[in-house]
Amino acid sequence: MANLSVEYMGLKLKNPIIVASSGLTDSADKIAELEKKGAAAVVLKSLFEEQILMDVDEQRMNNMYESFSESENYIAYYTKKNKVDSYLQFIRDAKAKATIPVIASINCVSAYEWTEFAAKIQEAGADAIELNTFIMPSDADVVGSRIEEIYFDIINKVKEVVTIPIALKISYYFSGLSNFVTELSKTGVASIVLFNRFYRPDVDLENLKITSSHIYSTPEENSMVLRWIGVLAGKVNCDLAATTGIHDGKTILKNLLVGARAVQVASAIYREGPDIIEKMLSEINAWLEEKGYDSINDITGKLKQSELVKPMIYERAQFMKYFSDAR
Repeated sequence: MANLSVEYMGLKLKNPIIVASSGLTDSADKIAELEKKGAAAVVLKSLFEEQILMDVDEQRMNNMYESFSESENYIAYYTKKNKVDSYLQFIRDAKAKATIPVIASINCVSAYEWTEFAAKIQEAGADAIELNTFIMPSDADVVGSRIEEIYFDIINKVKEVVTIPIALKISYYFSGLSNFVTELSKTGVASIVLFNRFYRPDVDLENLKITSSHIYSTPEENSMVLRWIGVLAGKVNCDLAATTGIHDGKTILKNLLVGARAVQVASAIYREGPDIIEKMLSEINAWLEEKGYDSINDITGKLKQSELVKPMIYERAQFMKYFSDAR
């Protein structure tokens, strides 16, 4: 039996499989069951920044006790406190029922008042915190550099109030992704998770409505993750974790080979149930033994770009190879 243990964000994990933030991780009982099936850690279902701020804008929060009626102020305060307290109790319950690391999650788009809540997450016992951050670059009046500044602002604000490891989960919507991730890694974050998967709009032609499509990821989506993990591994000052399109043990191995320290899985578990985790681990172990490797650490980063004789394989060379008309 190969040694499947890894170290991720300074946390000792029994294997590289983390269950991603989702409905799969929204209760302590579900988390305990995932641990039994082999999960090495979980990222709790996210609390949204908007929930913490009670779905009101920053100005109302700052002037709550001056501009609104006593009854409205009380309702607003209670709603905020109730959501905060519920999430903190959720962390405590998860820690009581499971022995694997519990990573809290905040879905955020700003560095406003919500960042103070990160300190309470730490106090409740979370082993780490993942900031699930996506700012859609849809405003034509906002330059890309301003959007990037917000990510740094969020990290800096959270680092002011916590000492537990911080992971940042991001998208690939950046013009200079390699430089941006490299600079993010210098902030002191323990991990960058690649990549966020978002609501995908579709059009209902029959009812003329905007709807959602492709709720679950597909294996094909992992190619984008593989490319960028491979390009960035060994060039950043933090761990890299892979997520999106990971549906079997072989895909996990591929992500580890290009440099991921851990992987996050959700869609595969939704489709196949928690037993898929045991199947994935069996596939990983069988491959390691077949190839003569003793541990996960023996293969991590073996195929990252900086280790290859032909590093352009990650970039333009593939386009030229498959799509040039060289007959």
